[in-house]
Amino acid sequence: MDHWRIDTPQGQLSQYTSVQRFDDFLKQVAALGFEAIETFDFHLGPLRELFGSLENARAFMQSRGIDRVLSLFHAVMYDERQSAPHVRSTHDHIVNYAEYIMRSSQGLGVENFIVMPAGLYYDVEPVTDDKIRACAELWNRVGEMTQKYGVKTCCHHEFFCGIRTAEQLRKFYEWTDPRYVFFYCDTAQHVIAGVDPVDLYLKLADRCGGFHMKDTLHVDLTGDYRRKPDAEVMAPTTPRWFHEMGVPGGLVDFPALMAAMKDRGYEGWVGVEHDKADVGGGNYPESTALSAWYIQHVLKKIYA
Repeated sequence: MDHWRIDTPQGQLSQYTSVQRFDDFLKQVAALGFEAIETFDFHLGPLRELFGSLENARAFMQSRGIDRVLSLFHAVMYDERQSAPHVRSTHDHIVNYAEYIMRSSQGLGVENFIVMPAGLYYDVEPVTDDKIRACAELWNRVGEMTQKYGVKTCCHHEFFCGIRTAEQLRKFYEWTDPRYVFFYCDTAQHVIAGVDPVDLYLKLADRCGGFHMKDTLHVDLTGDYRRKPDAEVMAPTTPRWFHEMGVPGGLVDFPALMAAMKDRGYEGWVGVEHDKADVGGGNYPESTALSAWYIQHVLKKIYA
């Protein structure tokens, strides 16, 4: 999952700012054994500008060893006036915008449309059954629509999302249609929210559309998920929520998750995410390399 930024004399820049930067990015990722990338839907425009079309962009990626943009993370600015899953009057707008992204993304090989299924917790609370049902109704509609484009709608639950606890997750997936709404397992986000990602995966294995593998050293015990405006950067309890797989003191049991995936016969894609990898002096190439080592020397042996 592409949070990558490049250090330049002008400061940090996105790899989407030039063909050369994008080329360097693809080669570094492919050299470590990765086969696809995930990115945000707001990068569709820059890719067109760099290559003339998304078909051209995918051909360029494939020439560098990266097959496709596997998933698009839908970057919705949730606002009760027009885009709030728990507010039914905004559903038509959200569905129409999601379909615009589907039409706009043709040519990249996208398989997953990743969404945060509720707004920020402090905008949604109190989280009632009716609000969870409203969210479920929305993503059922979106999921049915995206399947017409050959794409799965996958729900990804940040620790600050309005649907975050084990009970809220249980209700949401009971009230969504398994034909149209899939689960995207972000290991660190669930641990921070006090949810065991291995147990959650086992409950939703038949609906699992993919993974964001990353670790954390912290469980949120003080209500940081309510912090405004951004719980990931405003919490005083930790300077960095997310770490690479295999970090000392990491709380995610990746071997147990991999064993569970093997037991359930999971055969889909598995993604690495290094969100805010540069906090504390790190960088994205380093984080990618550390994750690749853990995959090659720990995880692949479990599933072999």
